[in-house]
Amino acid sequence: MSLPETEEIVEDLSFFDDWEDKYKYIIDLGKSLPSFDDAWRTPERLVKGCQSSVWIQPGSEQDATRGEVLIFAVDSDAIIVRGLLGLVLSALNHKTPEEILAFDISAFFESLDLERHLSPTRGNGLRSIVNRIKGIAQAAA
Repeated sequence: MSLPETEEIVEDLSFFDDWEDKYKYIIDLGKSLPSFDDAWRTPERLVKGCQSSVWIQPGSEQDATRGEVLIFAVDSDAIIVRGLLGLVLSALNHKTPEEILAFDISAFFESLDLERHLSPTRGNGLRSIVNRIKGIAQAAA
C-alpha cells in the first residue's frame, strides 16, 4: 500500500473533529509503511535527537522524467512515531534531492496543526528526522 499524497492527508485529517481520531489516522499511516530490514537497525542509521528509536535507510532510483529520486525505508519502535514517519514520507519520499530541499515541511505540519499537538520531545524528534532526510538530499544534490 502506498502512502497518500500530502494534499490528501490534509483533506482526510480535516474531516476529524478531535485529535484522538487524527492520531488514529496517523497511526494507521505508520501501519502502512513497508517492513524494515533488521540488518538496517544500526547506529549509523539511527536518528539522533528522537525520544524513540528511529532508523532511516536511504536509497535512490531513476525516474524516467525527473532523474534520480531518493527513496527512504524508515522504522521506529513507537507506533505514533511510525505514523509521523508516514507523514514525513508522504511529503519527501520518491522526490528529487532538489524537490526535498524545496519542500516547506513546516507549512505542511502547520496545515495539519500537528506540532501544537505533539510533546516538545516528539516535536524535536520530528525535526531531527526531517533534518536527517534533508541532509541526505543536500549530499545527493
